[in-house]
Amino acid sequence: MKNYWKLFVVFAQIGVCTFGGGYAMLSLLQKVIVEKYHWASEEELMDYYAIGQCTPGIIAINTSTFIGYKVLGLPGAIVATLGFVFPSIVIITLIAAFMQNFASLSLVEHAFAGIRVCVCVLIFDAVLKLGKKSIVNRISVVIFLVVAALSIFTPISTVALVLASGLAGYIIYIVGAAKKTGGKQA
Repeated sequence: MKNYWKLFVVFAQIGVCTFGGGYAMLSLLQKVIVEKYHWASEEELMDYYAIGQCTPGIIAINTSTFIGYKVLGLPGAIVATLGFVFPSIVIITLIAAFMQNFASLSLVEHAFAGIRVCVCVLIFDAVLKLGKKSIVNRISVVIFLVVAALSIFTPISTVALVLASGLAGYIIYIVGAAKKTGGKQA
């Protein structure tokens, strides 16, 4: 029971500190889940993020669920998910109760403007960390540039880009393995 409580509390702390959604959470997850508790490697965390983008729901919650499952199985997935969403439910309920009264205050407007800037920095930090671990050779640079161009200049969905990138990586692996074995299947 102690392990479940710890999982709940850790994800509740992450949930309460996460402004800006899943991308902003990546840096915090990396520090807490990978470096502090060693519940997942950086590569696993990136895989969970990629899968979280392709599955229905919110990336941050999906990632929490995957990590909880890895740590304590199905009950761990449920506990981590509940831990992550609990602070949001409380905060959103409080904001909804008082938002009408305070939304137009200059102080509140400026606070939200500051939070938006902070979220941009957190997302940028996450992108840099992911890039350092993911863009490691010429092929990954090409995939990065193609996906970046397609996501910026076309309306192609994120899911399609992730799936296409995964397929490209798989094909490149098969071709590389075939070359190493002299054309025999790996």
